[in-house]
Amino acid sequence: MLRIRLNELGKGNDNGPLQADVWRWDGIGWNEYITQQEEDFIRTEEELFVTIPAEAGLYRVDYSNKPYETPYVLPEWVDDELRNTGLHPAPFNLKEGMLWGYINDEGRAQIEPRYEYAEDFQKNGLAIVQRKNSSGLIDSSGRERVKPIYSFIAPFSEGRAVVSDAKGYTFIDEKGKEVTPARYDYLNSLHEGLALFSKQNTTGGPSLYGYVDAQGKEVLPAIYVDANDFMNGVALVKIKEGEYALIDPEGKILYTYNHPFVGSPGDGLLSYQATENGKYGYLNTDGTVAIQPQFTSALPFSEGRAVVNTAENYGNAYGLIDKQGKMIIPAKYYEVLQLGEGRAAIGTPIFPSQPYRGSRYIIADAETGAILSNHTLLGVNNYQDGLASVYDAKETFFIDRTGKRAAQPPVIQGTGTLTLSGRLIRADIDQRTAYYDRQGKQIWRQNGVIPLRPPYSVVEKKYKPNRDYLVYYPVVEGIASAEVSREVNDKLRKLSLVEDPGSNGATQDFSYNGDFSVSFFRKNLLVLELTGYRYPFGAAHGMPTKIYTHTNVRNGRFYKLGDLFKPGSRYVEKLSKIVGKQIENDPEYSYVFPDTYKGITSDQPFFVDNEALYLYFAPYEIAPYSAGFPTFRIPYAEIMGLISTEGEFWQSFH
Repeated sequence: MLRIRLNELGKGNDNGPLQADVWRWDGIGWNEYITQQEEDFIRTEEELFVTIPAEAGLYRVDYSNKPYETPYVLPEWVDDELRNTGLHPAPFNLKEGMLWGYINDEGRAQIEPRYEYAEDFQKNGLAIVQRKNSSGLIDSSGRERVKPIYSFIAPFSEGRAVVSDAKGYTFIDEKGKEVTPARYDYLNSLHEGLALFSKQNTTGGPSLYGYVDAQGKEVLPAIYVDANDFMNGVALVKIKEGEYALIDPEGKILYTYNHPFVGSPGDGLLSYQATENGKYGYLNTDGTVAIQPQFTSALPFSEGRAVVNTAENYGNAYGLIDKQGKMIIPAKYYEVLQLGEGRAAIGTPIFPSQPYRGSRYIIADAETGAILSNHTLLGVNNYQDGLASVYDAKETFFIDRTGKRAAQPPVIQGTGTLTLSGRLIRADIDQRTAYYDRQGKQIWRQNGVIPLRPPYSVVEKKYKPNRDYLVYYPVVEGIASAEVSREVNDKLRKLSLVEDPGSNGATQDFSYNGDFSVSFFRKNLLVLELTGYRYPFGAAHGMPTKIYTHTNVRNGRFYKLGDLFKPGSRYVEKLSKIVGKQIENDPEYSYVFPDTYKGITSDQPFFVDNEALYLYFAPYEIAPYSAGFPTFRIPYAEIMGLISTEGEFWQSFH
């Protein structure tokens, strides 16, 4: 990156804060925003700096005064629309790792951070939380109403929540009591008093579907090949291949549709195919044809409109039609999204030769097709109460129904989403969380300093040279020697892949996200977990990485696995046997590929805590990608004869 000093711009400026923005020409327009690094201290006393990539191209520097504006304030929600608790889930970076708790409307911690994840409080005053990879429910005092024993808990609907464990799916009521007499292979939330469930077909073949009521009683038996939720008193079911039906809550067939495919009703119309693998059209609920088959895909109607595609061979030529089949937005766009409240987003690829890298959007009136705003957006969300959260190449903000930036603050540099959260606004920007009041004042933000013990702490730094490369990396503070401190933090920065990946152009053929957390700290040993995810554009999936660093904060030494053991202890051979026995005898490791495990290496990836040594493998190394990082726990008591208890590594945390 190149740094350019703009001192003259900062002189004699008394009209508010001065802001400088850098843009790069992408061949179409000035659409690529070059993020300015926080660590570069864009203003240092009287000096103003900007940075640009060290790559040939056309760059433009815009500068302007930003006078303080009188904020627009949304009307207060009425009481029944506010959360009963006034509490908001918030992540805290601690020496025990990242844990979630709850803050109140003033930004003060109300329920201490002790959860792996925490969700919003629901209208019944309960919130879903996770501990030890299991889900439970708490009330606004933090008391456990349902212990974390389930693998999954869905939000409450009509007084019931779907939960699952190793036995299957069931309902719980708001007191946490299981109400269904049996477990199901699948169970959906209640809709209009009935919930979809599935059971294995006793005669072989795929599962069959039926419906249960709020008490778990099977109202309609599992006889349908496929089925959908009830909506407006009806549900679409598949009776057999080529035969669909619309039924009422008693199971009475109202209409039958003999077609290869029929989709769920929306606004009284159902998408369908008249021939196998043919074009899509729409039926009225009585089975008569409303719109003749002419589309290669057809989404359900909503607000009197539907998104359709006319491109052949899996191409993209999307448009928006009304209930008569008339085009409101021409079918020629890579994406068309209905945002609700009569608005739509039209998307075209940022890089036409690489459409999978994302779209740029403009806002249109969904009723007329008129373009409301030509300002390029890179992310859009649905409207709620006249506002939609969006982001462009530079900032995240609200737009109003005119499609233009709303007066409602906040406006935050970075990529993410703003969500109305009771009296507050939640901001999830660049993978970090903050809360603002309705006037745009920040009342809480995720902490960037992790205290260990005086004088030690870990400071979070952010590196974002472009929108496809984001790394949070650690800086250890409190190391007595300046030279040792520099060496430690230079190594952590390098291991975190804080490097110039190139400009934000088509030459960078991947995205990368990196982060860290404190895994363990005791006495002088600091264990940091450095995680990353590299996604080559267009690939089926990316590749995660995980590195644990074991650093002595007194002398700056980074320990290796061999440093834990006595010289000549043959630890590789003995640890290999222990891991091999776990794979052979523990059903937890049944996913390991047969005959792939050949033992560990002398520099096997590892981490330690107070009680055990952990050895792990990368995805695909001995198990499928879905298994993540196969990890094997070896208690110290099992290997004390191998450990060098007088050695520096062991003594650093004992």
